[in-house]
Amino acid sequence: MHVNLDIGSLPVAVLVILGIVLVAQLVLLVWALVDLVRRPTAAVAFGNKWVWVAIIVLVNLIGPILYFVVGRLRVAQEQPVLAPVARVTMAEVADALYGRRDGTRDDSRNDGGDA
Repeated sequence: MHVNLDIGSLPVAVLVILGIVLVAQLVLLVWALVDLVRRPTAAVAFGNKWVWVAIIVLVNLIGPILYFVVGRLRVAQEQPVLAPVARVTMAEVADALYGRRDGTRDDSRNDGGDA
């Protein structure tokens, strides 16, 4: 028995669902490959990126999902240590911009201006 399946004979709803699945597969594939390339090898499960390239490309829709769920390892990133910010009052800002109100100069600060 020979079954002739023509895409044009499929209902529109089925074609729309197939289109959505195809677009989702392509987006996940590209997203997973770009993430894999940017990620350091130490942050990839099994420590081998080529294994994940094969899984992502060959295991269609499930491959990229497996990579995002299992293949990415969390790497502890060092947080930069920020210096404490000095509090500045509005009066100090105004004095720095326009000069002191009493006409004297505040030479205690080195503002890099003309002497």
